[in-house]
Amino acid sequence: MAGAGSSMLYSLLLFIATLSLQEMCRVKLASSELFTILGGFSSSLIFLTLLTFIGNYQETCGIRTGWGAVIIAEVIALIAASTVHRVCITTCFLFSAGLLYEVNKLSGMTESKAKRF
Repeated sequence: MAGAGSSMLYSLLLFIATLSLQEMCRVKLASSELFTILGGFSSSLIFLTLLTFIGNYQETCGIRTGWGAVIIAEVIALIAASTVHRVCITTCFLFSAGLLYEVNKLSGMTESKAKRF
């Protein structure tokens, strides 16, 4: 399993790559309804990678902000979605909420396994 430092680096690189690809394909993503939904999904991936980066940064520094990291990552993802299309903002928020639910569920399962051992 990757440590916090390498996971932080990989998530930062994925954040930069996803944001760059989204901005390069901005015109294509705004061209139809299906691509607009895809633009919202790619923005939610920006949210996920940024949330992973902030979480790993907090773990290496030994600090916790609670919901602060989630709010910061969501605001940045919504700003990135707004550069593509207005509808991308809504779909990004919905996809991000679903991803956050799944990450929370996965975190709970991992934590319960760690407590058993």
